Amino acid sequence: MELTVKDIQAWLNDYTKLIEENKDELSLLDTPIGDGDHGNNMARGVGAYQEAFAKQLPTTISDTFKTLSMAMISKVGGASGPLYGTAFMNMTKTTKGMETIDSIESLTEIVKQGLAGIQMRGKAEPGDKTMVDVWSAVVTALENNQLNEEKIMAAKEATKDLVAKKGRASYLGERAIGHIDPGAASSALLFACLLNYL
Repeated sequence: MELTVKDIQAWLNDYTKLIEENKDELSLLDTPIGDGDHGNNMARGVGAYQEAFAKQLPTTISDTFKTLSMAMISKVGGASGPLYGTAFMNMTKTTKGMETIDSIESLTEIVKQGLAGIQMRGKAEPGDKTMVDVWSAVVTALENNQLNEEKIMAAKEATKDLVAKKGRASYLGERAIGHIDPGAASSALLFACLLNYL
């Protein structure tokens, strides 16, 4: 396995398109348990990434992640901006000086550091009905070299039956059961896109 800077940029480009295509659905997921704006917020973030990218083409993997991180932090409202922003900032630091991501072990460590950033910022654990549920499942699957679409989607779907312990949804208690977490849904799209390059 070898991911070049072009692969990483193609991955994030695919993600941008998927967010655009699914923004209404993501906002609908967010309506019963959040502010109803997750899809629009995420679309604003990836749009800002594309603009920044067009202005100054990042030449390294680290700079590519940094461009996305800054776009998310500066343009995305609510909790998602800082959470995604911190994840990609950690991934920026982890890939400093890397020409390519040349092994599953290396990729696992990068995603693991992204997850650590989310947990540091949001204080959520697996099972709290947040994007952490998908990121942690992806890390485990990568560690076992078993990442596939089924596992990613299963982690997203599993948030439906959880009681939310963090974020706006946590105010609803049991009433959040039956709804997929929107952050988990947007994270599932991110990793589903990555599969095309592994």
